[in-house]
Amino acid sequence: MPFNKEQVLKQYFGYDSFRPLQAEIIDGIVAGHDCMVLMPTGGGKSLCFQVPALMFSGLSLVISPLIALMHDQVQALQANGIPAAYLNSSMGGAEQSLVERKCRQGELKLLYVSPEKLFSQGFFDWITRLPISMIAVDESHCVSVWGHDFRPEYTQLHQLKRALPHVPVVALTATADKITRKDILAQLGIPDAQIYISSFDRPNLSLSVQAGRNRMKAIHRFIQEHPTQAGIIYCLSRNNTEQVASSLVKLGINAKFYHAGMSAKDRAEVQEQFLRDDIQVICATIAFGMGIDKSNVRWVIHYSLPANIESFYQEIGRAGRDGVAADTLLFYSYNDLLVRKDMIVQSELSQDLKELQLAKLERLKQYAEAEICRRRILLSYFNEEVTHDCGNCDVCQNPPRRFDGTIVAQKALSAIARTQQKVAMGMLIDILRGAHTRKLMELRYDQLKTFGVGKDLRYEEWAEYIQQMLNSGIIDIAYDEQHAFKLNATSMAVLKEGRKVPLVQFRPFEERAIKQESNTKEKSPTNTDDTLLGLLKAHRKKMADAKDIPAFVVFSDATLNDMATKKPLNQFQMLQVQGVSENKFSQYGLSFLQVINDFIKQNPKNVNTYQATHLLYAEGLSLSAIAQQRGLSADTIFTHLVKLEEGGLAIDWQRFISNSDAQAIRLVANSLGITKGQPVKPIFEALGGKYDYTTIRIALMKA
Repeated sequence: MPFNKEQVLKQYFGYDSFRPLQAEIIDGIVAGHDCMVLMPTGGGKSLCFQVPALMFSGLSLVISPLIALMHDQVQALQANGIPAAYLNSSMGGAEQSLVERKCRQGELKLLYVSPEKLFSQGFFDWITRLPISMIAVDESHCVSVWGHDFRPEYTQLHQLKRALPHVPVVALTATADKITRKDILAQLGIPDAQIYISSFDRPNLSLSVQAGRNRMKAIHRFIQEHPTQAGIIYCLSRNNTEQVASSLVKLGINAKFYHAGMSAKDRAEVQEQFLRDDIQVICATIAFGMGIDKSNVRWVIHYSLPANIESFYQEIGRAGRDGVAADTLLFYSYNDLLVRKDMIVQSELSQDLKELQLAKLERLKQYAEAEICRRRILLSYFNEEVTHDCGNCDVCQNPPRRFDGTIVAQKALSAIARTQQKVAMGMLIDILRGAHTRKLMELRYDQLKTFGVGKDLRYEEWAEYIQQMLNSGIIDIAYDEQHAFKLNATSMAVLKEGRKVPLVQFRPFEERAIKQESNTKEKSPTNTDDTLLGLLKAHRKKMADAKDIPAFVVFSDATLNDMATKKPLNQFQMLQVQGVSENKFSQYGLSFLQVINDFIKQNPKNVNTYQATHLLYAEGLSLSAIAQQRGLSADTIFTHLVKLEEGGLAIDWQRFISNSDAQAIRLVANSLGITKGQPVKPIFEALGGKYDYTTIRIALMKA
């Protein structure tokens, strides 16, 4: 195995450079440090532990929550020539014994197991006796009760650090706020871990919210705008998934449903069909998605309101994992909100956790009803400061009316400061509006200088503006302190330095929803795939079906896009395509090169000037014949061929000159001390103009 991280990245994954933070994280892990990695879905978390696994001498253990997720990741690793396997309850005894033997004999670099398997009878003691080099806990938010997907079985994972104290533990998650991060580290027994927080921004995802009226009509229009592109529609109930899928099928759309009420066999079959691009749309409950690693999902629709921003962000993160543009759409109505609230109230959660979930639902409501950049809201939720609007959400594309809200913000911030940062939304508004409530009077908040300074605004107006401040990162919220507002660096800049705070003029959501519907324009269906990209995708599907694997395991959409743009003509050029590793080229490279070459021959106008020259060269034409057909000078064609050779293509220069002429020119060149790339005028003059400049340059190419 190579020991240089850049070499691992290129050889096994086909990339020339790391994304932000990846290199630093890998160095930290290789140095033996415990680490926490926060990166958005599609941001490259997996590489952060997969690359070190190939650099370490022993076995790396990966704790993963779902069987399907293990299967997809291991399949992708094996496709890149990496010895990886998983152990879970879906396997027979013989299969498990084979994997265990490979572990003992040192034949594997990565082993994926679930927490349930890890703590099954005798397994923990057996696995901790192996030469473990690293422990990666994927989806580590599952360990925290403050997270959005808490799983009790994850709470035992601290035993790994106790059993293997000198082995670095890496906690990875795409969604965790400050409270959840702190709890994850405590639960895993790595309180002093180095924390790496990547930007949560996924700029390739567009963000839109629509009022929850006429949903099926809107979905049909949306899918017409995304023909042939795979997408997921998330629904709250099993009945919803079946009804939506049935409606789409009647409209001629290849859709199926997926929910926990189906048999394991039926769920696996539907998931496999979606992974292999045999169906375009999957209508699913949240039971679907966490366990897939499909990189070419081009859109996600939320038919129903998610439970919180963490869930929402993780679910939309299933789109565009390859970095290519993808669209997201959330339907929202007040009734959706009531249903979610009722689910929380009727749940068996403790009262504290109910209050936490209600507060998080309120943040999602703010996102849905917002009239400020939606990406700002999502990023500020994860405590990431944003200095500009994104331009890729519906609010940015249809901006509302704004005003200078600096004075409004300063009043609210001053009230928060004067209450020692101990008040939540309701009390803060009561102070600003001068309400004489019993609790306010008992706490003597009526004695504050800010008491009643906001009488001119209605309660709902203050709620809207404070929410905008929260969503813009001007204030923070402490869920573990009864949702009290907290000041931050931005707050102080507004209070002390007069930093401007633009706010959106208050309007009831219902009024905005009606206007939004009236402004919605019908878009004509478009297909962004050009001819070559379509051919490459069709060939990918053919290759995948032949190997009985999902299409994106062959090459991702991003790789095919780069391939269609660069149009490589040989192995050297193909290996410059992002995502084409040496192992991938050995399996698929030649057949994809053939598709590209066939396309170029049939569509010479669709290639660049160098590729057009190479086409004629490949047909065996002489230099003068190529020049004549292309309407260019022989010297220009020579320059093209030099560039093609520099790009890795083999050029047979002897085709264009006889041996005797080449020897005569080289003899004079040697006597004058002139080599390839130098001015050839002295040679031309010494030979009395017998050979033109291009012929002389050709002779020197093989000198």
